[in-house]
Amino acid sequence: FRYLAHNGEINTLRGNINWMAAREKLFESPLFGDDIKKLIPIIEPGQSDSAIFDNGLELLYQTGRSLPHAMMMMIPEAWEKHESMPDDKKDFYRYHACLLEPWDGPASIAFTDGHRIGAVLDRNGLRPSRYLVTRDNLVIMASETGVIDVPARDVVLKDRLQPGRMFYVDLDEQRIIADDEVKHTIANRKPYGLWLRENLVELEQLPPAREVPESYSGEELRHWQKLFGYTLEDLRMLLTPMALNGQEPVGSMGTDTPLACLSNRPQLVFNYFKQLFAQVTNPAIDPIREELVMSLRLVLGRQENLFDETPAHCRQLALEQPILTNEELARIREIDKNGIRATTLDMLFDPNEGPRAIEKGLDRLCEAARRAVADGYEIIILSDRRADARHAPIPSLLATGAVHHDLIRSGQRTRVGLVVESAEPREVMHFCLLIGYGASAVNPYLALDTLVDLAGHGDLHGHTAEEAIANYVKAVDKGLLKTMSKMGISTLASYRGAQIFEAIGLGREVIDRCFTWTASRIGGVGFDVLTEEALSRHRRAFRPELPDEHPLDPGGQYQWRRRGEFHLFNPETVAKLQQAVRTNDYETYKKYARLVNEQDRNRCTLRSMFRLKPGEPPVPLEEVEPVESIVKRFKTGAMSFGSISKEAHENLAIAMNTIGGKSNTGEGGEDPERFGDLRRSAIKQVASGRFGVTINYLVNSDEIQIKIAQGAKPGEGGQLPGHKVDEVIAKTRYSTPGVGLISPPPHHDIYSIEDLAQLIHDLKNANPRARISVKLVAEVGVGTIAAGVSKAKADVVLISGYDGGTGASPLSSIKHAGVPWELGLAETQQVLVENDLRSRIRVETDGQLKTGRDVAIAALLGADEFGFATAALVASGCIMMRKCHLNTCPVGIATQDPELRKRFAGKPEHVINFMRFVAQELREIMAYMGFRTVQEMTGRVDRIEVVDLSDHWKARHLDFTQILSQPDVPPEVGISGTEEQDHGLEKALDNELIRLAEPALERKQPVEIDMPIRNTNRTVCTMLSSELTRRYGEQGLPPHTIRINFTGSAGQSFAAFLARGISVRLVGDANDYFCKGMSGGLVVIRPPEDAGYVPEENIIIGNVALYGATGGEVFIRGRAGERFCVRNSGATAVVEGVGDHGCEYMTRGTVVVLGPQGRNFAAGMSGGVAYVFDEDGTFPTRCNLGMVELFPLEDEEDLRTVHLLIQRHRQYTGSTVAERILGAWETARTKFVKVYPTEYRKVLERMHLDSEAIRLASV
Repeated sequence: FRYLAHNGEINTLRGNINWMAAREKLFESPLFGDDIKKLIPIIEPGQSDSAIFDNGLELLYQTGRSLPHAMMMMIPEAWEKHESMPDDKKDFYRYHACLLEPWDGPASIAFTDGHRIGAVLDRNGLRPSRYLVTRDNLVIMASETGVIDVPARDVVLKDRLQPGRMFYVDLDEQRIIADDEVKHTIANRKPYGLWLRENLVELEQLPPAREVPESYSGEELRHWQKLFGYTLEDLRMLLTPMALNGQEPVGSMGTDTPLACLSNRPQLVFNYFKQLFAQVTNPAIDPIREELVMSLRLVLGRQENLFDETPAHCRQLALEQPILTNEELARIREIDKNGIRATTLDMLFDPNEGPRAIEKGLDRLCEAARRAVADGYEIIILSDRRADARHAPIPSLLATGAVHHDLIRSGQRTRVGLVVESAEPREVMHFCLLIGYGASAVNPYLALDTLVDLAGHGDLHGHTAEEAIANYVKAVDKGLLKTMSKMGISTLASYRGAQIFEAIGLGREVIDRCFTWTASRIGGVGFDVLTEEALSRHRRAFRPELPDEHPLDPGGQYQWRRRGEFHLFNPETVAKLQQAVRTNDYETYKKYARLVNEQDRNRCTLRSMFRLKPGEPPVPLEEVEPVESIVKRFKTGAMSFGSISKEAHENLAIAMNTIGGKSNTGEGGEDPERFGDLRRSAIKQVASGRFGVTINYLVNSDEIQIKIAQGAKPGEGGQLPGHKVDEVIAKTRYSTPGVGLISPPPHHDIYSIEDLAQLIHDLKNANPRARISVKLVAEVGVGTIAAGVSKAKADVVLISGYDGGTGASPLSSIKHAGVPWELGLAETQQVLVENDLRSRIRVETDGQLKTGRDVAIAALLGADEFGFATAALVASGCIMMRKCHLNTCPVGIATQDPELRKRFAGKPEHVINFMRFVAQELREIMAYMGFRTVQEMTGRVDRIEVVDLSDHWKARHLDFTQILSQPDVPPEVGISGTEEQDHGLEKALDNELIRLAEPALERKQPVEIDMPIRNTNRTVCTMLSSELTRRYGEQGLPPHTIRINFTGSAGQSFAAFLARGISVRLVGDANDYFCKGMSGGLVVIRPPEDAGYVPEENIIIGNVALYGATGGEVFIRGRAGERFCVRNSGATAVVEGVGDHGCEYMTRGTVVVLGPQGRNFAAGMSGGVAYVFDEDGTFPTRCNLGMVELFPLEDEEDLRTVHLLIQRHRQYTGSTVAERILGAWETARTKFVKVYPTEYRKVLERMHLDSEAIRLASV
């Protein structure tokens, strides 16, 4: 690279490349003259994201801007909601948002021009960067501290890069230039604020519209709803909940309807796409708790030459969010301000132009768009309002994508903004796709008119039409933020045109024209089929209604309907399966299996199009691996105790333990009372919430599963409402009964593949006897991630299909995020085999596996192990009411209601019978195919062929060549899991600690150990804690039985999962994930006595300290980085300053902060207490008050608690900060603020606890 070094990911890359290509035709410069054409293309094809970013940075630098200026354009701070940012800097960012969209994603970037060197962090601080400055002005920056040994006495500053902030060194001036100085200088280069005031037009500034179309109602409304494919479900399950609650509608139990390319019914083009999402290599974002980095603001209009900066560059229209009401669109249509003009183009085609009529309509539309740009219009409105009997609407996504890419190819795209006026979009995914393929704003006029009609008929519980529309727009906005954040994208300006989707079942001609560069791995339908689908809706709208015909189709996408879409789990298949398992009747099971497997009339899954080749010869059934052996490869899905009832959860565990399979705790922890019997889940899940993840929980496992994503809602967190958190669940999750719990979207210790390797190492140290598994969800590129998982030393990788999911999830995620496991599993197998990584890892798959045939195809595609969740629940009595999220499950499975739980009638034998039936069906298939063992058939994709699909109007266009191909590798390269990973535990420092601590471990005798430590010593004290817990359980040993004194820089995950009875003192500093999962014990960290820096002004530990801690005490002499005490569930900590997002998602414990605090403190904090020393009185501006209240420190018990903790901090660390506060206690105590979660406070008050019990509950 010419100008930078980059650690991170650019999530918006496809859009950034497209927009840069579109800008190239506008380039002009007197410096380059005609030679400017030689610069093109700016982005060299086929490069890494780092190299592409370097190309963009070099361009901006060569336009005459400084490197810091260019970096501020490409990676702007989160300026939109920054409460204390100076106006001149906000004006700079607002102006440059008119020139360039952010290059968004987790990134730490160092840059230099040879005279100056700097570094910048992404707006959310998702990559670590630590630096120090020595007495002789040497600066050392790395992703960790301790990379180079520097005596503490020679260090004058220890710090870290902060989110969105810049570190800048001028080698000519020989000084470090502060972020504020650098940016103030750049922000005042030109009068950006004046230019904005004179040129940028805000939507609110436009005069009221003269003409607003009348809302459709009555029969006319029904006619338009039919024309655009509305169903009764759209009205009842999508629009109504959004209008009532201002939230995305929620569903449960995954999806088992046909893919759009297999459905016998006409589908909207939107349904051929699936969302992509962040997994491992970059984190998702929490758009609610971390709202300060999110933005829906967009500008649209003509962009100018990137080589210049003039007032005309910001002559654009600004929108705070992209969903337009009818009146707002009318204002834009009539705009004539600052030279901005809009024109409307019809998205229509002639129904009589033959089977490719849509393509001809697109030709006319694209030509009209090019002409409009040439005529000087800055905004094009693509509209289907003039559809009638002679003009059918072109699907809005096709039209938008076609115009967007046509204008990119003609070099005109940046001269115009696109607005879509369409009756078609109504759910969140529709808006995501339109914006993702180039639209800046959308007016869903028919959805809005439908809400007006529903309100007028009293169907919205008294809400007025205005309230319903406001709530609907709010719900769509929230859905947009959530969908962006799943991919780790913060701004809609970056998401626009970024194409973060995969197509399933669209042919190459459609992709190349309308959705260029979008993955579509199995090919699919062309413009002829899309024309027929559009015409079928058009014909229905313009023909007379039949007798007894409801105006609208019933739908059936979200729940089974008699005349609706086909479901694999329907009343007949559910009844047959339950009859079979309850009577232990294999013949009845075979009838059920035939109903599921034989999908000739209603093709539902990709595997329904596969045929298994017979063996030559077949083998006798008695020679095939027995059922008892096969079922050991079976697992039940990760369903948390909390999402399902205690009875249902234990039923699965007993069944799987009985047959030698494995059940999974899910992310809710497990009651230790279950550890010693058949109710113990062999697989302990570690999810982002870390609920109940103690060292004792990990030690009592055979497999530890890291849940990166789940099929029903990949890239999202979760929420367990307070009414579901009873005494037992609260105890298991280390929280408070009645208080809701939040799981963050990302693991805050996995922002990269290296971080995942670290967590795998941490968990292997916590239980060396357990396999470590990583759960991913199928999407394009999952094979590359799985290769990284294999290299990161996981023992198992699970590829989940998008269609699974037993808990509550947004309907848009259930339907539209992720892809079928067949695609993800095939890609994973191919990539692992090609890179000779397959033999050292087991591959598992799950996602609506229902029969032995499903298992057979999964094995042939490369799976060693198989998971069942929905089918196991149906065997347990689930009748697919899909009400799991309402706590009203009528059969006592997905509920915590004591009365409903009494209805649970499932028995372990039912689940056992199901698993044995599946294994027996698999044996029969194996005999037919000539395989004696599952191991023999794993990866034998050559034994699958595609059935004749010529009779299906859509499926016949699919091409499975890519999915069913086998890598060409030497015969010695393994195609199944046959070897064990080398975790390198024999090199761990803990082996020596365990040896030295033997008297304590064996005889409970106190020991003291002194030892140096380096940053290559990672996860120190965790294996020791494992050995201690294996012997003494959760109670551990008496305090300070094992004392360890370290000196030096500790590596990542220092004292992770520390057990009770261990006390650790570290003189030096530490890296990220300090004391993660701490389960007890004591940790003290302080700088050396001769340190050349002031401890309370310097960083001594890294980011994400005490993540998921459940107990113990920590005293820190110095400051911590970002996300201190994230998801703390019971630890007590004293620290002298924290970065952004302190105490995020905390549920229990006590935190005392004696120094500066970053922004967004206490976001998502639902329990525990924090006490903050607010010396200058500004803390409330940095605290997220969404879930907490602030109180002065007045209660006597609070005063005693804080005073005692500060005293102990002084005792352990020698802190002068503690000394100063204690010395002026009467004054200092008035400057403390108590941060108290609202729901937590109310619950404690309801429980009538006295003050002593409150103190104990919070500590």
